[in-house]
Amino acid sequence: MANNIEVKELLDAGVHFGHLTRRWDPNMAPYIYMERNGIHIINLYKTAAKIEESSEALKKIAASGRKILFVATKKQAKEIVAEKASKANQPYITERWPGGMLTNFVTIRKAVKKMAAIDRMKKDGTFNTLSKKERLQVDRLRAKLEKNLGSISDMTRLPGALFVVDITREHIAVKEAQKLNIPIFAMVDTNSDPRQVDYLIPANDDASKSIDKVMTYVSDAIIEGLSERKASKEAPKKETPAKAEAAPKAKAAAPAPKAEAAAPAPKAEVVAEVAEDAKQEEE
Repeated sequence: MANNIEVKELLDAGVHFGHLTRRWDPNMAPYIYMERNGIHIINLYKTAAKIEESSEALKKIAASGRKILFVATKKQAKEIVAEKASKANQPYITERWPGGMLTNFVTIRKAVKKMAAIDRMKKDGTFNTLSKKERLQVDRLRAKLEKNLGSISDMTRLPGALFVVDITREHIAVKEAQKLNIPIFAMVDTNSDPRQVDYLIPANDDASKSIDKVMTYVSDAIIEGLSERKASKEAPKKETPAKAEAAPKAKAAAPAPKAEAAAPAPKAEVVAEVAEDAKQEEE
């Protein structure tokens, strides 16, 4: 991994630009190379080493099957983080951080299930039994839930780690992860306290080019970890072809399984609950 991290590429992306010297956090001193024109310059050799360290750790987490939740709500990071996280098949938050996202995860899952309930209503025709006003309210509720929680709809349990862009801005997410002892990885600029995270990457967290460069290294490491996990799962299957040949015979002898019953349509209570929630949101 270290061979792939070129200091010149980091330099060209502007990863080395910190904040004004008067806005610095003294705890970032070990990662600052110098001061130029009132701006702190980050030591890119240390940045490269930290990217390597963080990438190796993230690769192991991905290979273990745990999810890494990406958090970046600042304008210049939203699209980049959403793209890189989607590419690595990981959940992400790029809109407002929902309070209690981690510490009250059960409630967040209920909101995600509400989205699924609305989708089922539309599939089985129950949605059409609502009045025009109720349908409009439910549609608006669905759009709001999709915007805020759509990217974490597949996250059925707490993430194995958090990756944050700008820990000062995302301080609520950082506090929640700390409370639950979830490892925190982050891009940390010269105005932030690196002691808040477990794995820091000293870098410019304001420039889109800098964010894109660091995110590329990180997402590639996660994809590599997922590939290793997939390869390790497929390896035992290839080693035992005899068992694979015997399996069809065993299946032939066993009685054919009954077809699974289709998922039941949402009950009247569920429909009423969704409509009531939509109405409250509207008000």
